[in-house]
Amino acid sequence: MSIYAQICPAISKNQDKLNKNSFRPFTWNIKGQLRTFDKPLIMGILNVTPDSFYPGSRVSDLEVLNKAEAMLEEGADILDLGGQSTRPGATRISQEEEWMRVAKTVEMISKRFPQALISIDTFYSHVAKNAVEHGASIVNDISAGSLDPQMLETVAGLNVPYILMHMQGEPQTMQNSPEYSDVTGEVIHFLSERLDRLRQHGVNDIAIDPGFGFGKLQVHNITLLRELNTLQILDVPILVGLSRKKMTRDLGNVSMEEALAPSIAAHILALSEGASIIRVHDVKEHRAALSLWLAIKKAP
Repeated sequence: MSIYAQICPAISKNQDKLNKNSFRPFTWNIKGQLRTFDKPLIMGILNVTPDSFYPGSRVSDLEVLNKAEAMLEEGADILDLGGQSTRPGATRISQEEEWMRVAKTVEMISKRFPQALISIDTFYSHVAKNAVEHGASIVNDISAGSLDPQMLETVAGLNVPYILMHMQGEPQTMQNSPEYSDVTGEVIHFLSERLDRLRQHGVNDIAIDPGFGFGKLQVHNITLLRELNTLQILDVPILVGLSRKKMTRDLGNVSMEEALAPSIAAHILALSEGASIIRVHDVKEHRAALSLWLAIKKAP
């Protein structure tokens, strides 16, 4: 019996129910205030790195405030700030260097836009703690705590929402022939175990990310997107990041610069399968697509 079948025995019986519940409102404690989100969120990507896979997401200290302002005006609900590239084969930098890259930026954004929700994209507990102390309000960890044993305890102490992602391996090696016997079941199993550990630490505001492109071949990515609604069984918000990734470029047969259209198509499909948050490079265009999708869903 597959892991998928062992963990989710009721999914096949409740497939229609899962498909119909494409978005579930959720409430998070944000800096001591309970905030309820009743529609999907758009997370805009800001990378203060020289080597992120999409050059359009890279910003300098001088550009970041203008870029952040533009994203907020275009409809970003969250700004996701990263100081380390996690593209396949990326060279890992130290927590000290990563913090040096984001320290000034997170403080500038939080001071200029005090109402903005800032997510710190890091797998280092030191960076997470410092970023929250300087204005960030969400921790987004691609490693789900596996690359820093202090991360889960740190997040619990910070009392902020935490986004945990599934990844097979680590960025330097994750695309070296990843293998699964049952990709959806194995992802659900991993995320379920991490959710249990987080709750044991006292972390309750959590989102999950299946990790498209992180230790997964194209067939794995496609299967996960087709079966994304089954992750709703974990009863937490689902984040999906497919913006301009190799999956969307290859399936759309386009270059990096031409990958906006397939990115939007993939994210709308993800929303229809239960995603609560989409992580994107192009906020304005995704906001327009999301508005259309919501209007059609509400239409009689």
